[in-house]
Amino acid sequence: MGRQAAAGRAYDVVLFGATGFAGRLTAAYLAAHAPEGCRWALAGRNRAKLERLRDELAADHPACAELPLLHADAADPESLRAVATATRVLATTVGPYLKYGEPLVAACAEAGTDYVDLTGEPEFVDRMYLRHHATALASGARLVHACGFDCIPYDLGVHYTVGLLPEGVPLRVAGFVRTNATFSGGTLASALTAMSRPLGMARAARERQRVEPRPVSRTVRAAPGTPTREQGVWGVPLPTLDPQMVARSASALERYGPDFRYRHYAGVKSLPVAVGGVLGASVAAGLAQLPPARRWLSARLAPGDGPDEARRAKSWFKVRFVGEGGGRRLVTEVAGGDPGYDETAKMLAESALSLAYDELPETAGQVTAAVAMGDALTERLTKAGMRFRVVSSD
Repeated sequence: MGRQAAAGRAYDVVLFGATGFAGRLTAAYLAAHAPEGCRWALAGRNRAKLERLRDELAADHPACAELPLLHADAADPESLRAVATATRVLATTVGPYLKYGEPLVAACAEAGTDYVDLTGEPEFVDRMYLRHHATALASGARLVHACGFDCIPYDLGVHYTVGLLPEGVPLRVAGFVRTNATFSGGTLASALTAMSRPLGMARAARERQRVEPRPVSRTVRAAPGTPTREQGVWGVPLPTLDPQMVARSASALERYGPDFRYRHYAGVKSLPVAVGGVLGASVAAGLAQLPPARRWLSARLAPGDGPDEARRAKSWFKVRFVGEGGGRRLVTEVAGGDPGYDETAKMLAESALSLAYDELPETAGQVTAAVAMGDALTERLTKAGMRFRVVSSD
């Protein structure tokens, strides 16, 4: 399909799932920050909810009174295909993605439509690669998963750090994330879905490893690591999707050097809190295997619910990266406000706008944010208030 064919479509960006918790925040961000002349629309299955959201947006941004509303239902592939063929970029907040996400990925891959989401589910990302990467390569679509707090700060933070280290030498980077934020029902549902399927996740990862090309004459490894103390915190191994995304960026980009290693941690000030966090995560993962316990946990916070504006205003995140290579040691930081929602809405919206408007490398298929957008997205997020900075260098 290519970019020229997509350029003649009715919309530049469509937001699917706009009436959910993360979707409303993303819609509000686009209403405030989409460039003049941007042709964007809201999509969802409930027309009345979309109309109410449009009215709310128009109260602060009168131009939104004419915002187009599109019917799209995750259970109706035809409606998804219609929306995908009408836009250049489609952003979705509808999760859990293992349950609801694939029909939209398929529609975008077939239509040559760029796609961004907020998934943090490794099995979903691997299965979408296996089933739709080849189609997207042929159509020219860029499928960019995890364009929120999973995994933008880490993927772009490592990309930023690597760009400041010497070229052509082995590089080592460790990331330490700290935050005081809470989460929403949608995030809880996605996490429980992922934790309840360890065998499915492992199987999808093995299948992908068998077919995905590996870098030639280069080695790349990324893992949670082992417990450590660095930057004044205890580093607790964090087995999330983030190191996998960093590894895929490193595999695709030679700038990461001939031998690249990444370790991924939660940074915790107190050792007892660190131990408690590990135990708590282990208990939650165990309970997620039991359907009654999983239903009970899901009922604690329903999808669509989340922290209010006052709570989000007090939330923050910081990720410190310690990079070493070629005799140089560098500490960088990516930081911002409420990570799971306000900043995630910003990351998703700016990712969609970057794909729609920025001069980017020619890529297609399932690609990471660092590969697809790299410095252009880092610049966008910096202008939008996130901080990418050097803490120390020697």
